[in-house]
Amino acid sequence: MKLLVILSRFPYPLEKGDKLRAYHQLVHLSHDHEIILCCLTDKLPSEEDRNKIAPLCSELHVFKLSKIKQLGRLCYAAFSSKPFQVHYFYQKSVARKIQQIIQRTAPAHIYAQLVRTTEYVKNFHEMPKTLDYMDALNKNYSRRTASSKGIRKFLVKEEAKRLVAYENLIFDYFENHSIISSQDKNLIYHEKRESISVVPNGVDFDYFTPSQESENKTTDLIFTGNMGYLPNEDAALYLIRSIMPMLWEVDQAITLTIAGATPSNELLSLASDRVKVTGWVNDIRDEFNSAKIFLAPMRQGTGLQNKLLEAMSMRLPCITTPLANNALKAIHNEHLHVYQDDKHLVTLVMHLLNSSESRLVLGTNARKFILENYSWQSANKIIHELITTE
Repeated sequence: MKLLVILSRFPYPLEKGDKLRAYHQLVHLSHDHEIILCCLTDKLPSEEDRNKIAPLCSELHVFKLSKIKQLGRLCYAAFSSKPFQVHYFYQKSVARKIQQIIQRTAPAHIYAQLVRTTEYVKNFHEMPKTLDYMDALNKNYSRRTASSKGIRKFLVKEEAKRLVAYENLIFDYFENHSIISSQDKNLIYHEKRESISVVPNGVDFDYFTPSQESENKTTDLIFTGNMGYLPNEDAALYLIRSIMPMLWEVDQAITLTIAGATPSNELLSLASDRVKVTGWVNDIRDEFNSAKIFLAPMRQGTGLQNKLLEAMSMRLPCITTPLANNALKAIHNEHLHVYQDDKHLVTLVMHLLNSSESRLVLGTNARKFILENYSWQSANKIIHELITTE
Protein backbone atom coordinates (compact mmCIF):
# COMPACT_ATOMS: atom_id res chain seq x y z
CA MET A 1 0.00 0.00 0.00
CA LYS A 2 0.92 3.66 -0.22
CA LEU A 3 1.88 4.76 3.30
CA LEU A 4 2.48 8.34 4.44
CA VAL A 5 4.81 8.54 7.46
CA ILE A 6 5.31 11.73 9.45
CA LEU A 7 8.22 12.12 11.89
CA SER A 8 9.24 14.95 14.19
CA ARG A 9 12.93 14.45 13.28
CA PHE A 10 14.93 13.29 10.28
CA PRO A 11 15.62 9.63 11.15
CA TYR A 12 19.39 9.66 10.66
CA PRO A 13 21.98 9.54 12.22
CA LEU A 14 20.73 7.16 14.89
CA GLU A 15 21.70 9.11 18.02
CA LYS A 16 18.17 9.35 19.48
CA GLY A 17 15.67 6.66 20.37
CA ASP A 18 12.85 7.97 18.17
CA LYS A 19 15.20 8.09 15.17
CA LEU A 20 16.39 4.53 15.78
CA ARG A 21 12.80 3.26 16.03
CA ALA A 22 11.67 5.16 12.93
CA TYR A 23 14.66 4.06 10.86
CA HIS A 24 14.19 0.34 11.49
CA GLN A 25 10.44 0.60 10.94
CA LEU A 26 11.04 2.36 7.62
CA VAL A 27 13.53 -0.33 6.56
CA HIS A 28 10.97 -3.05 7.27
CA LEU A 29 7.89 -1.31 5.86
CA SER A 30 9.67 -0.28 2.66
CA HIS A 31 10.03 -3.94 1.69
CA ASP A 32 6.28 -4.24 1.10
CA HIS A 33 4.93 -0.70 0.88
CA GLU A 34 5.49 2.58 -0.90
CA ILE A 35 6.66 5.10 1.69
CA ILE A 36 5.98 8.83 1.42
CA LEU A 37 8.09 10.28 4.21
CA CYS A 38 7.56 13.71 5.77
CA CYS A 39 10.17 14.83 8.31
CA LEU A 40 10.18 17.92 10.50
CA THR A 41 13.60 19.23 11.46
CA ASP A 42 15.43 22.10 13.14
CA LYS A 43 18.51 21.47 11.01
CA LEU A 44 18.60 20.21 7.43
CA PRO A 45 20.25 16.77 7.11
CA SER A 46 23.51 16.33 5.26
CA GLU A 47 23.53 14.84 1.79
CA GLU A 48 25.12 11.71 3.25
CA ASP A 49 22.30 11.32 5.79
CA ARG A 50 19.63 11.96 3.12
CA ASN A 51 21.19 9.22 1.01
CA LYS A 52 20.71 6.76 3.88
CA ILE A 53 16.95 7.40 3.92
CA ALA A 54 16.02 8.27 0.33
CA PRO A 55 16.22 4.66 -1.00
CA LEU A 56 13.54 3.66 1.52
CA CYS A 57 10.96 6.12 0.13
CA SER A 58 9.19 6.93 -3.10
CA GLU A 59 9.05 10.53 -1.87
CA LEU A 60 11.14 12.23 0.82
CA HIS A 61 10.02 15.63 2.14
CA VAL A 62 12.09 17.47 4.75
CA PHE A 63 10.54 20.56 6.35
CA LYS A 64 12.89 22.89 8.21
CA LEU A 65 10.97 24.60 11.00
CA SER A 66 11.36 28.35 11.34
CA LYS A 67 13.00 29.38 14.64
CA ILE A 68 11.02 32.63 14.68
CA LYS A 69 7.74 30.78 14.19
CA GLN A 70 8.70 28.28 16.88
CA LEU A 71 9.26 31.12 19.33
CA GLY A 72 5.92 32.63 18.37
CA ARG A 73 4.15 29.30 18.81
CA LEU A 74 5.70 28.85 22.27
CA CYS A 75 4.45 32.31 23.26
CA TYR A 76 1.01 31.39 21.98
CA ALA A 77 1.19 28.13 23.98
CA ALA A 78 0.90 30.17 27.17
CA PHE A 79 -2.75 30.78 26.25
CA SER A 80 -3.45 27.22 25.10
CA SER A 81 -4.04 23.88 26.79
CA LYS A 82 -2.02 21.85 24.27
CA PRO A 83 1.48 20.64 25.22
CA PHE A 84 4.34 23.02 24.51
CA GLN A 85 6.02 20.44 22.27
CA VAL A 86 2.93 20.17 20.09
CA HIS A 87 3.10 23.93 19.53
CA TYR A 88 6.88 23.81 19.02
CA PHE A 89 6.62 21.30 16.17
CA TYR A 90 3.55 22.75 14.44
CA GLN A 91 3.70 25.43 11.76
CA LYS A 92 0.79 26.32 9.45
CA SER A 93 2.99 26.70 6.37
CA VAL A 94 4.27 23.13 6.84
CA ALA A 95 0.74 21.89 7.53
CA ARG A 96 -0.42 23.28 4.17
CA LYS A 97 2.42 21.48 2.37
CA ILE A 98 1.65 18.19 4.08
CA GLN A 99 -2.03 18.63 3.25
CA GLN A 100 -1.12 19.10 -0.42
CA ILE A 101 1.06 15.98 -0.37
CA ILE A 102 -1.76 13.91 1.14
CA GLN A 103 -4.29 15.22 -1.38
CA ARG A 104 -1.92 14.59 -4.31
CA THR A 105 -0.68 11.14 -3.30
CA ALA A 106 -3.87 9.78 -1.65
CA PRO A 107 -2.10 7.40 0.75
CA ALA A 108 -3.98 4.32 1.92
CA HIS A 109 -2.73 4.83 5.49
CA ILE A 110 -1.07 7.53 7.61
CA TYR A 111 1.48 6.68 10.30
CA ALA A 112 2.43 9.41 12.80
CA GLN A 113 5.26 9.00 15.30
CA LEU A 114 4.83 10.78 18.66
CA VAL A 115 1.91 13.01 19.66
CA ARG A 116 3.88 16.11 18.60
CA THR A 117 3.15 15.29 14.92
CA THR A 118 -0.55 14.59 15.25
CA GLU A 119 -1.87 18.11 14.59
CA TYR A 120 -0.68 17.78 10.98
CA VAL A 121 -2.82 14.73 10.18
CA LYS A 122 -5.51 14.31 12.85
CA ASN A 123 -8.34 15.70 10.70
CA PHE A 124 -7.79 13.47 7.67
CA HIS A 125 -10.63 10.97 7.96
CA GLU A 126 -10.59 9.61 4.40
CA MET A 127 -7.97 7.00 5.31
CA PRO A 128 -7.10 5.08 8.51
CA LYS A 129 -4.33 6.44 10.70
CA THR A 130 -1.93 4.95 13.24
CA LEU A 131 -0.38 6.89 16.11
CA ASP A 132 2.82 5.58 17.63
CA TYR A 133 2.87 7.14 21.09
CA MET A 134 6.29 5.50 21.48
CA ASP A 135 6.53 6.51 25.18
CA ALA A 136 4.05 7.77 27.75
CA LEU A 137 5.48 11.27 27.58
CA ASN A 138 3.27 12.56 30.39
CA LYS A 139 5.06 10.32 32.90
CA ASN A 140 8.43 11.16 31.40
CA TYR A 141 7.88 14.84 32.20
CA SER A 142 6.24 14.13 35.54
CA ARG A 143 9.38 12.30 36.70
CA ARG A 144 11.55 15.22 35.66
CA THR A 145 9.86 17.59 38.09
CA ALA A 146 11.81 16.13 41.04
CA SER A 147 15.15 17.27 39.61
CA SER A 148 13.93 20.57 38.12
CA LYS A 149 14.03 23.94 39.83
CA GLY A 150 12.45 27.37 39.53
CA ILE A 151 10.64 28.30 36.32
CA ARG A 152 11.88 25.11 34.68
CA LYS A 153 10.12 23.03 37.34
CA PHE A 154 6.88 24.93 36.71
CA LEU A 155 7.11 24.42 32.94
CA VAL A 156 7.97 20.72 33.21
CA LYS A 157 5.07 20.15 35.62
CA GLU A 158 2.72 22.08 33.32
CA GLU A 159 3.87 20.08 30.29
CA ALA A 160 3.22 16.81 32.15
CA LYS A 161 -0.32 17.92 32.98
CA ARG A 162 -1.00 19.01 29.41
CA LEU A 163 0.37 15.75 28.02
CA VAL A 164 -1.96 13.67 30.19
CA ALA A 165 -4.95 15.46 28.67
CA TYR A 166 -3.61 15.58 25.11
CA GLU A 167 -2.52 11.92 24.96
CA ASN A 168 -6.06 11.05 26.02
CA LEU A 169 -7.75 13.50 23.63
CA ILE A 170 -5.76 12.62 20.51
CA PHE A 171 -6.45 8.90 20.94
CA ASP A 172 -9.89 9.23 19.32
CA TYR A 173 -8.53 10.82 16.13
CA PHE A 174 -6.62 7.64 15.23
CA GLU A 175 -7.90 4.17 14.39
CA ASN A 176 -4.75 2.35 15.55
CA HIS A 177 -2.28 3.02 18.35
CA SER A 178 1.10 1.61 19.35
CA ILE A 179 3.54 2.11 22.21
CA ILE A 180 6.93 0.74 23.23
CA SER A 181 6.08 -1.21 26.41
CA SER A 182 3.17 -2.42 28.53
CA GLN A 183 4.45 -0.17 31.33
CA ASP A 184 3.96 2.87 29.08
CA LYS A 185 0.62 1.57 27.80
CA ASN A 186 -0.75 1.66 31.34
CA LEU A 187 0.21 5.34 31.59
CA ILE A 188 -2.04 6.45 28.71
CA TYR A 189 -5.23 7.50 30.48
CA HIS A 190 -7.89 6.58 27.95
CA GLU A 191 -10.77 4.20 28.57
CA LYS A 192 -9.74 2.11 25.52
CA ARG A 193 -6.01 1.99 26.26
CA GLU A 194 -6.10 -1.82 26.29
CA SER A 195 -6.47 -1.65 22.51
CA ILE A 196 -3.01 -0.04 22.18
CA SER A 197 -0.56 -2.47 20.58
CA VAL A 198 2.79 -2.90 22.33
CA VAL A 199 5.56 -2.62 19.73
CA PRO A 200 8.98 -2.86 21.42
CA ASN A 201 12.25 -1.77 19.88
CA GLY A 202 14.72 -4.34 18.70
CA VAL A 203 18.45 -4.78 18.23
CA ASP A 204 20.54 -5.33 15.13
CA PHE A 205 22.11 -8.54 16.45
CA ASP A 206 24.68 -8.79 13.64
CA TYR A 207 25.89 -5.24 14.34
CA PHE A 208 25.79 -5.35 18.14
CA THR A 209 27.75 -8.54 18.60
CA PRO A 210 30.74 -8.96 20.95
CA SER A 211 34.17 -8.72 19.39
CA GLN A 212 36.46 -11.72 19.51
CA GLU A 213 39.12 -9.33 20.78
CA SER A 214 36.96 -7.79 23.51
CA GLU A 215 38.92 -9.30 26.39
CA ASN A 216 41.22 -6.27 26.41
CA LYS A 217 39.22 -4.05 28.78
CA THR A 218 40.44 -0.50 29.26
CA THR A 219 37.64 0.74 31.52
CA ASP A 220 35.67 -0.83 34.33
CA LEU A 221 32.22 0.77 33.99
CA ILE A 222 30.33 2.37 31.13
CA PHE A 223 27.11 4.31 30.60
CA THR A 224 25.98 5.37 27.13
CA GLY A 225 23.21 7.44 25.57
CA ASN A 226 22.38 10.80 24.07
CA MET A 227 23.42 13.12 26.87
CA GLY A 228 21.19 15.86 25.51
CA TYR A 229 18.27 13.79 26.83
CA LEU A 230 17.69 14.91 30.42
CA PRO A 231 17.11 11.45 31.98
CA ASN A 232 20.47 10.33 30.52
CA GLU A 233 22.28 13.40 31.85
CA ASP A 234 20.66 12.87 35.25
CA ALA A 235 21.88 9.27 35.31
CA ALA A 236 25.42 10.26 34.28
CA LEU A 237 25.67 13.01 36.90
CA TYR A 238 24.28 10.66 39.54
CA LEU A 239 26.92 8.05 38.68
CA ILE A 240 29.81 10.49 38.85
CA ARG A 241 28.74 12.44 41.93
CA SER A 242 27.06 9.79 44.09
CA ILE A 243 28.17 6.30 43.08
CA MET A 244 31.80 6.69 42.00
CA PRO A 245 32.93 8.24 45.33
CA MET A 246 31.44 5.22 47.14
CA LEU A 247 33.24 2.84 44.78
CA TRP A 248 36.51 4.73 45.13
CA GLU A 249 36.35 4.21 48.89
CA VAL A 250 36.69 0.50 48.08
CA ASP A 251 39.08 0.77 45.12
CA GLN A 252 40.51 4.11 43.98
CA ALA A 253 41.49 2.70 40.57
CA ILE A 254 37.92 2.05 39.31
CA THR A 255 37.23 3.88 36.04
CA LEU A 256 34.03 5.07 34.35
CA THR A 257 33.28 6.03 30.74
CA ILE A 258 30.30 8.22 29.82
CA ALA A 259 29.79 7.85 26.06
CA GLY A 260 27.21 9.67 23.97
CA ALA A 261 26.37 12.77 21.99
CA THR A 262 25.93 16.34 23.29
CA PRO A 263 27.24 16.17 26.87
CA SER A 264 26.57 19.40 28.78
CA ASN A 265 29.34 21.67 30.04
CA GLU A 266 28.45 20.53 33.54
CA LEU A 267 29.04 16.91 32.56
CA LEU A 268 32.24 17.68 30.66
CA SER A 269 33.62 19.55 33.68
CA LEU A 270 33.48 16.32 35.71
CA ALA A 271 35.87 14.43 33.43
CA SER A 272 39.11 13.28 35.06
CA ASP A 273 41.77 10.61 34.82
CA ARG A 274 39.23 8.15 36.24
CA VAL A 275 36.11 9.47 34.45
CA LYS A 276 36.11 9.76 30.65
CA VAL A 277 33.36 11.77 28.92
CA THR A 278 33.68 11.00 25.21
CA GLY A 279 30.91 12.97 23.53
CA TRP A 280 29.80 11.58 20.16
CA VAL A 281 31.65 8.44 19.05
CA ASN A 282 31.57 7.05 15.51
CA ASP A 283 31.20 3.44 16.64
CA ILE A 284 29.69 2.86 20.09
CA ARG A 285 30.66 -0.81 19.87
CA ASP A 286 34.27 0.15 20.53
CA GLU A 287 33.22 1.64 23.87
CA PHE A 288 31.10 -1.40 24.74
CA ASN A 289 33.97 -3.76 23.92
CA SER A 290 36.39 -1.81 26.11
CA ALA A 291 34.23 -2.04 29.28
CA LYS A 292 33.67 -4.71 31.91
CA ILE A 293 30.21 -3.65 33.18
CA PHE A 294 27.37 -1.57 31.76
CA LEU A 295 25.41 0.62 34.19
CA ALA A 296 22.00 2.11 33.38
CA PRO A 297 20.96 3.94 36.58
CA MET A 298 17.80 5.45 35.07
CA ARG A 299 15.82 7.47 37.60
CA GLN A 300 13.70 9.39 35.07
CA GLY A 301 12.19 8.82 31.65
CA THR A 302 9.88 6.24 30.16
CA GLY A 303 9.99 3.69 27.38
CA LEU A 304 12.40 0.90 26.59
CA GLN A 305 16.09 1.72 26.99
CA ASN A 306 17.89 1.04 23.70
CA LYS A 307 21.21 1.39 25.49
CA LEU A 308 20.36 -1.67 27.61
CA LEU A 309 19.29 -3.71 24.59
CA GLU A 310 22.53 -2.89 22.80
CA ALA A 311 24.78 -3.52 25.80
CA MET A 312 23.12 -6.85 26.55
CA SER A 313 23.42 -7.85 22.89
CA MET A 314 27.15 -7.07 23.19
CA ARG A 315 27.27 -9.65 26.02
CA LEU A 316 28.01 -7.02 28.65
CA PRO A 317 26.88 -7.72 32.22
CA CYS A 318 24.37 -4.98 33.04
CA ILE A 319 23.06 -3.32 36.18
CA THR A 320 19.95 -1.14 36.06
CA THR A 321 16.98 0.20 38.03
CA PRO A 322 13.49 -1.27 38.48
CA LEU A 323 12.20 1.67 36.39
CA ALA A 324 14.20 0.58 33.33
CA ASN A 325 13.68 -3.14 33.85
CA ASN A 326 9.90 -2.85 34.19
CA ALA A 327 9.81 -2.18 30.44
CA LEU A 328 12.57 -4.67 29.57
CA LYS A 329 11.14 -7.52 31.69
CA ALA A 330 14.47 -9.27 32.23
CA ILE A 331 14.98 -11.55 35.25
CA HIS A 332 17.07 -10.12 38.09
CA ASN A 333 20.27 -12.11 38.75
CA GLU A 334 19.75 -14.16 35.56
CA HIS A 335 19.78 -11.71 32.64
CA LEU A 336 21.00 -8.63 34.53
CA HIS A 337 21.12 -7.15 38.02
CA VAL A 338 18.47 -4.73 39.32
CA TYR A 339 19.59 -2.59 42.24
CA GLN A 340 17.36 -1.06 44.92
CA ASP A 341 19.56 1.65 46.44
CA ASP A 342 23.05 3.14 46.22
CA LYS A 343 24.68 0.65 48.60
CA HIS A 344 23.12 -2.25 46.71
CA LEU A 345 24.49 -0.85 43.42
CA VAL A 346 28.00 -0.60 44.89
CA THR A 347 27.77 -4.18 46.17
CA LEU A 348 26.70 -5.50 42.76
CA VAL A 349 29.42 -3.58 40.94
CA MET A 350 32.16 -4.84 43.25
CA HIS A 351 30.91 -8.41 42.97
CA LEU A 352 31.10 -8.31 39.18
CA LEU A 353 34.45 -6.50 39.09
CA ASN A 354 35.93 -9.17 41.35
CA SER A 355 34.51 -12.14 39.41
CA SER A 356 35.24 -12.58 35.71
CA GLU A 357 33.20 -15.79 35.81
CA SER A 358 30.10 -13.94 37.09
CA ARG A 359 30.54 -11.32 34.37
CA LEU A 360 30.77 -14.00 31.69
CA VAL A 361 27.67 -15.87 32.90
CA LEU A 362 25.54 -12.73 33.25
CA GLY A 363 26.71 -11.36 29.89
CA THR A 364 26.05 -14.66 28.10
CA ASN A 365 22.55 -14.86 29.58
CA ALA A 366 21.95 -11.23 28.63
CA ARG A 367 22.70 -11.78 24.94
CA LYS A 368 20.59 -14.94 24.85
CA PHE A 369 17.65 -13.01 26.39
CA ILE A 370 17.94 -10.24 23.80
CA LEU A 371 18.20 -12.67 20.89
CA GLU A 372 15.04 -14.43 22.04
CA ASN A 373 12.94 -11.35 22.80
CA TYR A 374 14.06 -8.22 20.95
CA SER A 375 14.43 -8.66 17.22
CA TRP A 376 13.44 -5.80 14.90
CA GLN A 377 11.82 -8.34 12.62
CA SER A 378 9.29 -9.51 15.23
CA ALA A 379 8.64 -5.95 16.48
CA ASN A 380 8.04 -4.57 13.00
CA LYS A 381 5.77 -7.46 12.11
CA ILE A 382 3.30 -6.06 14.67
CA ILE A 383 3.37 -2.65 12.96
CA HIS A 384 2.91 -4.30 9.55
CA GLU A 385 -0.16 -6.19 10.78
CA LEU A 386 -1.52 -3.10 12.50
CA ILE A 387 -1.52 -0.91 9.39
CA THR A 388 -2.70 -3.62 6.97
CA THR A 389 -5.60 -5.00 9.01
CA GLU A 390 -8.93 -3.50 8.04
